[in-house]
Amino acid sequence: MAHAHAHHHDHGHAHEGHGHHHHAPADFGRAFAIGIALNVAFVAVEAVAGVVYGSMALVADASHNLSDVLALALAWIASIAARRPPSGRFTYGYKSSTILAALANALLLAVALGAILFETVHRMMNPTEPQGLAMAAVAGIGIVINALTAMLFLKGQEDINIRGAYLHMATDALVSFGVVVAGLAILVTGIWWIDPAVSLVILAVIAWGTWGLARDSLTMGLLAAPARIDLAQVKQHLASFDGVTAVHDLHVWPMSTTEVALTAHLVMPGRPAADSFLRDVAASLEARFGVGHATLQVESGEAPCHPCGADC
Repeated sequence: MAHAHAHHHDHGHAHEGHGHHHHAPADFGRAFAIGIALNVAFVAVEAVAGVVYGSMALVADASHNLSDVLALALAWIASIAARRPPSGRFTYGYKSSTILAALANALLLAVALGAILFETVHRMMNPTEPQGLAMAAVAGIGIVINALTAMLFLKGQEDINIRGAYLHMATDALVSFGVVVAGLAILVTGIWWIDPAVSLVILAVIAWGTWGLARDSLTMGLLAAPARIDLAQVKQHLASFDGVTAVHDLHVWPMSTTEVALTAHLVMPGRPAADSFLRDVAASLEARFGVGHATLQVESGEAPCHPCGADC
């Protein structure tokens, strides 16, 4: 028999032992629930205050906060879906929904950016005297709520899906802080353009965070090997096993925002590999590179299965 498949079946338990692997979905359910509840309440308060005090900044911020509730909900749904077992045609389960949610969150942030930019330009064209104190007071509540929510997601940064949720809340705390500063400055100086000027600074900061999230989630969506895994090292590692003369058709890709899969062909002319050998290789890949799903094919090397050129 020319090839054998080894699959490391220990998936569920194997991950928890890894320092760089956090099975994020499990423990963020409460964080999502608290975050969504707090933000829905705040959006209502902020929108009403914006209308009552005639502050466009507050109304704009409320609509931006609403997009955050949507972002949190998306990330939460994805993290729940990622834990569902494989079924039917979804042989990997729904793990990659976390990658899609991170991508969607980057797009949502971009839409929010456009909305704030449009509003800022509009305000510069049609200056109105905002209510400094009301702006500062309501936005002050916003800082507390957004900062609290962001802190709930602080420890899940390795998972880009959780990072998306964190970024939304952290940028919001920043926006609210900007509104407080602008409100107080307007109160003291009476200069109306402080409001749109602060908006532009905040925009630049959000744009920077959004770009990073968009780039990383797009790279994952295209199934690029995670940046922390050096493919040359993986190949070298596989070739170092006793009896392996060559490694080819090596593929490494993210199955979700926290899990990695690998397939490779090992050329072993001397002997057919025993199951224990394949298990050892799979275990070593998990220990060293954090690869939880390894499928290895062993070939005798007499006749390669296809002309793979330089890769052999």
